[in-house]
Amino acid sequence: MSPIYEYQCGKCGEVFEVFQKITDAPLKKCKFCSGGVEKLISQSSFQLKGSGWYLTDYSNKSHVGGKSETLTDKSGEKSEKSSDTSASPPKADKPTT
Repeated sequence: MSPIYEYQCGKCGEVFEVFQKITDAPLKKCKFCSGGVEKLISQSSFQLKGSGWYLTDYSNKSHVGGKSETLTDKSGEKSEKSSDTSASPPKADKPTT
């Protein structure tokens, strides 16, 4: 399947699409009035799905769904950190006077 390219005529203003191979030379003439054309840059319409993409494999999942992650502190001991936001922070001790 060849990609679809959009062109716009400078003479009549018509915008049209053409199936072309990547190796094909760009069009030079409008198919409607034979005026000069310019290749347009269009927004892509494909979506990356499946594993191996940032949203599915590389995003920070520790903040999703209260999952926990294992961390290693400076002493080399492993500790578990929970990202559950419903837990309240530890209360500070009252200062002694």
